[in-house]
Amino acid sequence: MKKIAIWMLSFAATCSWSVKAQTDPKMETFISGLMSKMTVEEKIGQLNLVTGGEAVTGSVVSTGVETKIKAGQIGGIFSMSSPSKIRAAQELAVKHSRLGIPIIFGMDVIHGYKTMFPIPLGLAATWDMDLIRETARIAAVEATADGLNWTFSPMVDISRDPRWGRISEGSGEDTYLSARIAAEMVKGYQGSNLAANNTLMACVKHFALYGAAESGRDYNTTDMSLHRMYNEYLPPYKAAIDAGAWTVMASFNDINGVPATANKWLLTDVLRKQWGFNGMVVTDYTGINELVDHGLGDLQTVSALALKAGIHMDMVGEGFLTTLKKSLDEGKVSIEEIDEACRLVLKAKYKLGLFDDPYRYCDEERAKGNILTPAHLAKARETAAKSFVLLKNDKQTLPLKKNGTVALIGPLANTGPNMPGTWSVSADLENTPSLLEGMRAVLGGQVDIVHHLGANLMSDPHYQERATMFGRTIPRDERPEEQIIAEALEVAKSADVIVAALGESSEMSGESSSRTDLGIPDTQRRLLEALLQTGKPVVLVLFTGRPLTLTWEHEHVPAILNVWFGGTETGKAVADVLFGDVNPSGKLPATFPQNVGQIPLYYSAKNTGRPLAEGAWFQKFRSNYLDVNNQPLYPFGYGLSYSTFEYSDIRLDKNSITADEKILATVTVKNTGNYDGEEVVQLYLRDSYASVTRPVKELKAFQKIFLKKGESRDVSFEIGIDDLKFYNNELQWEAEPGDFVVFIGTNSRDLKEAKFTLR
Repeated sequence: MKKIAIWMLSFAATCSWSVKAQTDPKMETFISGLMSKMTVEEKIGQLNLVTGGEAVTGSVVSTGVETKIKAGQIGGIFSMSSPSKIRAAQELAVKHSRLGIPIIFGMDVIHGYKTMFPIPLGLAATWDMDLIRETARIAAVEATADGLNWTFSPMVDISRDPRWGRISEGSGEDTYLSARIAAEMVKGYQGSNLAANNTLMACVKHFALYGAAESGRDYNTTDMSLHRMYNEYLPPYKAAIDAGAWTVMASFNDINGVPATANKWLLTDVLRKQWGFNGMVVTDYTGINELVDHGLGDLQTVSALALKAGIHMDMVGEGFLTTLKKSLDEGKVSIEEIDEACRLVLKAKYKLGLFDDPYRYCDEERAKGNILTPAHLAKARETAAKSFVLLKNDKQTLPLKKNGTVALIGPLANTGPNMPGTWSVSADLENTPSLLEGMRAVLGGQVDIVHHLGANLMSDPHYQERATMFGRTIPRDERPEEQIIAEALEVAKSADVIVAALGESSEMSGESSSRTDLGIPDTQRRLLEALLQTGKPVVLVLFTGRPLTLTWEHEHVPAILNVWFGGTETGKAVADVLFGDVNPSGKLPATFPQNVGQIPLYYSAKNTGRPLAEGAWFQKFRSNYLDVNNQPLYPFGYGLSYSTFEYSDIRLDKNSITADEKILATVTVKNTGNYDGEEVVQLYLRDSYASVTRPVKELKAFQKIFLKKGESRDVSFEIGIDDLKFYNNELQWEAEPGDFVVFIGTNSRDLKEAKFTLR
């Protein structure tokens, strides 16, 4: 560890990531004055973050929490909302504790507050940075109107293993795309002034490498080289911090043997010394207590380890509250370490303006007029439609005609509570339209929609119970499966086309929702087979929070529309796309494998010394499989449109550049189809020869453009030295002279290419 620390510190001297902390003299003076009046116990109390959700007992919060607030033993509360409840809790702190220090109030506002937007993986599929920032801004407006001032978002963990359920909460597999989204989310939440009553303090999570857990099992071990960390996994966290995120949440996993919550190298050397972060670090739920099961010691020992590592706020576990004073008395922690943590918690409250007005987020009128507004719902509908990814559309099955009869069949067809997706803790599940209700609302009397359950979510009732928690229940039909399918086929007889609403329920992805089998569940597959045997056109509307294995579906189903979980307005947005009012433009932010055995599978892999020849299925003594080729089913960046787009060859304005020059790469994109539509033009680079092995390609830029049918447009990208840099084995951020390949195209597989040289 000593060698690593020295390595990191020398790296910080030259790394572009290093920044200087900025201080506010007025804030520092205020905080110092306040802390001079605080007892040790009150300082430790500021480090205690508790939940107000289950603790509500009819007054404001449970008696225990109420007593601790009055004693100055609570610094923050999460999972409590509404201006009246928060005002009452705040009054306990301001009017009944000795120093009247206000409380910070947080919640997991992940992809919307009451107006729910697509799950984060779906948001990433829009590749629309302005739209993503706007969804975060709306979430902040609604959450702050309901009394909140802190969100545990964005989650920026890179994941290349779709078995991990929390891939649904992030932006997928790519470093560049995830970093861009991380910055936009922070800007949307925090705006230009954290003290404004309609901005939320962001908390970037989970620091770090949580998405690389072994075997895709949640909370599991992560073991990774520094080279991979710095090039591929750390940049999105840094992008969020550079965008102004004031808080960071430590991850559950251990990193190369040291759990993140006690990892001083991660939380102090990297985060503070190298990156210049000067904000507050909070644990995840009971993260300190879980260090005991990691094997680092008893609660007193691990609480001291966490404080020394750089943790400032303890979520729920109360290890700080119950042990730090004893550790201080025994010389196991210092008063300076407690003071530093307390100071940072108080700074967060100062930045939110709580010392000026602790009730600034408690306006009942705002709550009445800023939540679930028509404008917010319209934006949710627009965003959902733009997140959908058209995976297949043989013989222009889609869009459907607005006449005749459509059979809407499947367990996801009429379940409103599943539409918002996982981590929609504040959603109004009782008033969220189902797909059936949304389609009927949009189509009115134009299309006759008949409906049937068709199948249970899966055959195993215990699995279904685990997959439909938190109010996301899907009723089961306990009759024989053959009888249920037969009824569905009878309903479908009258239809001109069948829309099969299948896939995952919302809680089949998300936290503690890892899966080893990524196929559509058994009963649903058999229903789909039966529907296809009718000979009628079948459209698979696929609900999922992760990449699935869809090889059979791709071979047999004429049209597949992946709709993720689109939020409050999912049903209407699906109707908009199915019937052609919106041309789908989503692109995959994560690779869809052919089967689970290919995982991890991602576009930016390295070549190996024995790469499979391009276009080959199998070659002996090459890097491949006996039973399946190396290709994904759907590559990163993939997504069809009702239109088609043609790319010209790449035109470079020069063939070589020096470090202080830039090169312009241009393609002409033409809409050659019959529909106006949007296209995401993607640019990738390959460093052909370097001192360390490099990926076969890396996303470096993209533009989302709109073209009317028949329209052409030149799309240009400027490539400079920073686009060519990487971290070498000495962790030096540099570009090496040599040959590069630039790729531009519609996804990471289907690309034009050209070459240039860095002199």
